[in-house]
Amino acid sequence: MSRVYNFSAGPAMLPEEVLKEAAAEMLDYQGSGQSVMEMSHRSKVYDQIIKEAEADLRELMNIPDNYKVLFLQGGASQFFAEVPMNMMKNKKAGYIITGQWAKKAYQEAKIYGEAVELASSADKTFSYIPDCSDLPITDDMDYVYICENNTIYGTKFQQLPNTKGKVLVSDISSCFLSEPVDVTKYGVIYGGVQKNVGPAGAVIAIIREDLIPDECLPGTPTMLKWKTQAENDSLYNTPPCYTIYICGKVFKWLLKNGGLEAMKQKNIEKAKILYDFLDQSKLFKGTVVKEDRSLMNVPFVTGNEELDAKFVKEATAAGFVNLKGHRSVGGMRASIYNAMPIEGVKALVEFMAKFEAENA
Repeated sequence: MSRVYNFSAGPAMLPEEVLKEAAAEMLDYQGSGQSVMEMSHRSKVYDQIIKEAEADLRELMNIPDNYKVLFLQGGASQFFAEVPMNMMKNKKAGYIITGQWAKKAYQEAKIYGEAVELASSADKTFSYIPDCSDLPITDDMDYVYICENNTIYGTKFQQLPNTKGKVLVSDISSCFLSEPVDVTKYGVIYGGVQKNVGPAGAVIAIIREDLIPDECLPGTPTMLKWKTQAENDSLYNTPPCYTIYICGKVFKWLLKNGGLEAMKQKNIEKAKILYDFLDQSKLFKGTVVKEDRSLMNVPFVTGNEELDAKFVKEATAAGFVNLKGHRSVGGMRASIYNAMPIEGVKALVEFMAKFEAENA
C-alpha cells in the first residue's frame, strides 16, 4: 500500500529519505556487518554515531560551548521530575500553565517543593497564552518553567516570558527544531524526540553547565542526576541507541535542507494554508486565538461531535490518518511537523473543502 499522510501528534511521521537510508543500513551499518540495533554502545562505530549526532545538533541550534547536550531515556514526562530534583535548591519554582503537559510538570514539581502557578490559560480551555510580561516571580524561586508549544491545544509562546532574571526551563517537545532558537535565553531546553525529531524512546536535554548540580535533592536516583549523565556523555548506561541514530539522520536531513531558518519558512507556509482555510470555512473552526497559534499542531472542530467523528472516519479512509483530537479535548487536530510535506497539507485542505460541500 502507498504511504498515508500521517497527522499524528507523536509518534509522528519521519522524513521518507531518512527511513529509506535507515532501511538500507538495517542489516549492515556502513560495512560494520551489523545493525545499529545490535551494536555495543561502547564500540568505536557507535561512539562516532552519537558524537556526530551531538555535533550536528550543536550546529543546527548554534548551541554554545557552555551547554551540555544529553541524550536520555524516560521521555519528557520523566523530565518533569528531573527538573525539580536537579534544580530545586530553594525548594520553590514558578510554573506557567498553558496546557496538559505544563500542568503535569507543575503537579510533579509539587512532590519536591513549592510549585507556584505564575499564570494560566485554563479559564479558556488553554486556547491562548497568558500575558507573561510582569509575573509574580519572587527572589527565592529556583527557575521559571514553560511548555513552549502546547501539542494538545495548539498554542505557542511567540515571545518568551519575562523571568525577571530567573533561569528559564522550557519543554520544547512539539516545536523541537521547527525554527531557530536563541539557546542563551534558556537555562534548560528539553524535549521528547517522538514528535519532530525521531522515533520514541529518547529525550534530548540542552543544559547550561553551571545548572548541573553536584548535589541533587535527597533520594534522587543516580540515573536521574544530570551530573551522572553529563560526566559520562550520555553513556552511563546503554542509551536508546537506535533512536539516537535516527535522530542523527534527521539532523543531517535538516542541515542538508537549509537548517532551521529554511524549516521555519516551510512551516509558516504549511500552517498558513491550513489556517487560511479554517478562517474562511463555514463548517470548520480553529480553536486558538490567532496571535498564539502553533505552526506544529492545529486543532479544529465543526461544533458537532457526530460530524467530527464522521469527518475523522472519512478522512482516515481517504489516507489522512490520526486526525482525531486528544482524548481530553475531542474535535480534530492536524500535527504538521517538519516531515509533513506541503502536498500533505494541501491535500488535507482539499479534502476538508469537499467534506464541507457535502455536509453543509
